[in-house]
Amino acid sequence: MAAVASPIAPGSGVRRFGRFELQRVLGEGGQATVWLGFDQRLEREVAVKLMRSGAAADPVAVGEWLREARSVSRLTHPNIVPVFEADVHEEQAYLVFEYVPGPTLAQLMKARGALPANEAVSLMIGVLDALDAAHGAGVVHRDLKPSNVLVGAAGRARVMDFGIAARLNDPNSADLIVGTPGYMSPEATRGGTPTAAMDLFSVGIMLVEALCGARLIAERDPHRAMQRVANEDLQLPEGIASEVDDALRALLRRALEREPVKRWQSAADFRAALQGWLSPAPEDEPGGGARSDGGSANATLDFLLRRMRHKSDFPALSDSVARIQRVANSDSQSLSNLANEILKDVALTNKLLRLVNTAHYSQATGSISTVSRAVALVGFAGIRNMAMSLLLLEHMHDKAHANQLKDEFLRSLLAGMLASELGSMVRESEEAFIGAMFQNLGRLLTEYYFPEEARQVRGIVAGTGKPGSAPVGDATASSRVLGLSFEALGLGVARAWGLPVMLQHCMRKPQGEPPASPPQDAGERMRWLASAANQMADTLMLSDAEHAADHVAAVARRFARTFGVKASIIEGATRVAQRRLAQMVDSMSMQVSAQSPARRLFTTPVVVAESPTLREPRSLAGVGASAPPPSASPPIEASHAVTITMRQAPPRLSTEEACDMLSAGIQDIADTMAGDFKLNDVLRMILETMYRALGFRHVVFCLRDIKTDTLTGRFGLGDGVDAVTAVFRVPLKHENDFFGAVCAKGADVLITDATAAHFSSRLPAWYRKGIDASAFLLLPALVNGVPLALIYADQRAPGKLVLGDTELSRLRPLRNQAVMAFKQAG
Repeated sequence: MAAVASPIAPGSGVRRFGRFELQRVLGEGGQATVWLGFDQRLEREVAVKLMRSGAAADPVAVGEWLREARSVSRLTHPNIVPVFEADVHEEQAYLVFEYVPGPTLAQLMKARGALPANEAVSLMIGVLDALDAAHGAGVVHRDLKPSNVLVGAAGRARVMDFGIAARLNDPNSADLIVGTPGYMSPEATRGGTPTAAMDLFSVGIMLVEALCGARLIAERDPHRAMQRVANEDLQLPEGIASEVDDALRALLRRALEREPVKRWQSAADFRAALQGWLSPAPEDEPGGGARSDGGSANATLDFLLRRMRHKSDFPALSDSVARIQRVANSDSQSLSNLANEILKDVALTNKLLRLVNTAHYSQATGSISTVSRAVALVGFAGIRNMAMSLLLLEHMHDKAHANQLKDEFLRSLLAGMLASELGSMVRESEEAFIGAMFQNLGRLLTEYYFPEEARQVRGIVAGTGKPGSAPVGDATASSRVLGLSFEALGLGVARAWGLPVMLQHCMRKPQGEPPASPPQDAGERMRWLASAANQMADTLMLSDAEHAADHVAAVARRFARTFGVKASIIEGATRVAQRRLAQMVDSMSMQVSAQSPARRLFTTPVVVAESPTLREPRSLAGVGASAPPPSASPPIEASHAVTITMRQAPPRLSTEEACDMLSAGIQDIADTMAGDFKLNDVLRMILETMYRALGFRHVVFCLRDIKTDTLTGRFGLGDGVDAVTAVFRVPLKHENDFFGAVCAKGADVLITDATAAHFSSRLPAWYRKGIDASAFLLLPALVNGVPLALIYADQRAPGKLVLGDTELSRLRPLRNQAVMAFKQAG
């Protein structure tokens, strides 16, 4: 391959590479430069790795370069940065990766030094998850080091750079000494055959360095570093944190064994051992009593998790939280993934759309009938926060003590909203809401699953547990009653749910006085945001109307320097959060008794001088839409009733209801297309309208690939839809392909029973093998008589897809809107 005449180089004025807009350099190495790019075709940020011109002239170097793409293409795992594309453009080889905003582990340790043991171990668990998948696919990384581990915004470890990966136990890769000195295993320094144990040694070194904040093998000479590894038994540094107990030290020593047979033999084993240290299982004494060294706390957590698994509602809550949080952790295609996850829960979808359609948004944009448009308008973080809040509200319901549960929920919700407001001042608003709300997870779960114990804790805190006893904090009281604090209980459940490390860190309330200046570390800023917001929520809930303003002002003064703002700004943000909470309570028809302490959260007056720097509410930075001006904010009528609707399976829509929803979607899409819009947003709205109104199992959008003259699946909705989408490769010039013939003619087709003998033989092999739905609908889209796209929808069983002329008459305009969207988008 000839060298590129004018390669794109850092600092040059060129910022275009094919369809990619190159924005800034993310990193440079000996062979390549990595840019932050924008893929204009798919409308997403990506990382573009460009080979340097000198290396591009070497066929061997190009072959090694493309091996990285082949290695990663075998791997699909949330802890591995995927390769989207590998190609050559104008004689320059390039790779396109998912862009993961966030530092590498090396950068994180440089900024923060030693990491807390729980955080470091959790990060390595993520790395080991990735290695378990890689080794299972027969791939050994061979160059694991802190600079090759990205830490996403939610604290999730992502392994990258498989450039020198090799096949597991491949003899052809023996006798090659590859890797980074200081992280290579002893056998790697001798050119040994690639094994899983090589990578696990590197993980051990990274974990030790994360725990002590310094290099384990600090040698400037790479040969000296390799000699030390090959000939010396590595020792744990003396300055390692005291929280690294004997149990964790033993796990580290095993990972650093010189002999591979003495090391962990699989990533799964190492991961299980670290997970066991992070969440130890309860152990009882021979006599059956709880141990005095923390065993009773573990027993309480274990009992709680067992009770949760057997309560009918909690598995659904746990699954929903995990799904929404996985999307929140994703660094690519978050908008479509979030909408898809929310749509799987119809009750959640309906409540969320009701919440979004508040006065503020309906006046500005008209009614919002699809989650896709809600996400596009409100923003990913706002909708994610809404969904998480509603999930807790839906599942935290029990008639026996619904009032107390609702009080706790609303208190947590106000804390989240206030943290979001305050977070906007220090660039942490997207995660501040969830962090503040989940600081109360242990308290909420106790109230739900241990109501009697929760009453005891409240009694002790109020000083009424025993005659003459002095009031104590809820941490001491909950430990006394449960055997562990609310915080420890919430953290245990957070780990069981797999919530990100950053969120777990935020759930730990900071001790001592607030800092006199804003913390530089993002994790610490989040903790203090959550703590301040929760203290303000407690103050509002416990203060009577006469003294509330003074108490709020005192809390604001206490935290003003921590956030680098005036106390009046914090008071103003509190008032904004109160209005938002009042609006959410009203829009969700939640009736709050006049005697309820939670009523003070949104009706207590907060007297504060207006500040010219205080913003009016933004568009849903936290959970509820921006509130109207105070004079327009409707009062919440006093009531002794408690109304929290249980989550129920929705009834099947009638023809009239389905047509109403289709009509609303058509109008919603038309409103969107009247202004500036993104093509993909409109297409998602079209699919979502069909999916919700008619209850399809899958809805898939296919687009013509000009190079291959096929209609290929691009995206869709429904369980397992990614696998279905990948199957669609409809040849447009194959006369015997039923789907291709339908698209060429532009005919709308409804098949109610694809299993019928006279028809099933007409289905192409790719469809019978990959999908094989028994009823489906085809809506092809043509431009100037040429097939442009295809909308496919199906049901599993014959006879389940019944559409009358009325429904079909509303589906065709949706298809036509897709064509119009393409024309308007150019």
